[in-house]
Amino acid sequence: MTESSTGRLRPMPEDWRRALAVVAHPDDLEYGCAAAVAAWTDAGREVVYVLATRGEAGIDTLDPAVCGPLREREQRASAAAVGVSRVEFLDHRDGVIEYGTALRRDIAAAVRRHRPELVITLNHRDTWGGVAWNTPDHVAVGRATLDAAADAGNRWIFPDLAEQGLEPWNGVRWVAVAGSATPTHAVEAGPGLERAVRSLLEHRTYIEALTDEDPETYAREFLTSTATAVGERYGGKPAVAFELFGR
Repeated sequence: MTESSTGRLRPMPEDWRRALAVVAHPDDLEYGCAAAVAAWTDAGREVVYVLATRGEAGIDTLDPAVCGPLREREQRASAAAVGVSRVEFLDHRDGVIEYGTALRRDIAAAVRRHRPELVITLNHRDTWGGVAWNTPDHVAVGRATLDAAADAGNRWIFPDLAEQGLEPWNGVRWVAVAGSATPTHAVEAGPGLERAVRSLLEHRTYIEALTDEDPETYAREFLTSTATAVGERYGGKPAVAFELFGR
């Protein structure tokens, strides 16, 4: 194993006020990021969620026309549990998101609209640590988010955005990738862990379709074990890990 996958994790930067989290589906942020988000909003920082889809293809027993609105409601309640009041959906089709200029443009527009210093996304690599295959949606959205953080600051890329009143924003200082197999930084999870459990539990319909285990037991054990494992590289304190790219 490399030093990047075994060494001590550094604290995430704290000299910022606004963050934008961009992921593919409802629940993506709740499987690991929510405790960090709770800590940030408790400290008075603003966090906005942008989701590429409404997760309408995520539950086999529910027709997408029913599933999409239900999962949107669950996501809004989930965000509220950790202090996030603004949740936006880009309305790409769940399961068949395509990496390309259309996706980059939509994310760049969100960056220009919200003007964050920190952008957060999910693992954009082909696998989860070489153990499990990642989904095409996660790969496409994660990669497009990394690219769009730069696109947003270049007035000659997607010039129609400026015509719509979205002026270039070159103020993104970092992109933080959650779920990376090679994390570099972390946020202490303890203060926000209980709210993170409540946040994941708001996705009850999805969890009940995923497992026969009691939803609260499932959510608590998953988040606690993940945070505890990260904490072994963060001074023994439960934590949320990120791979941080500076700009």
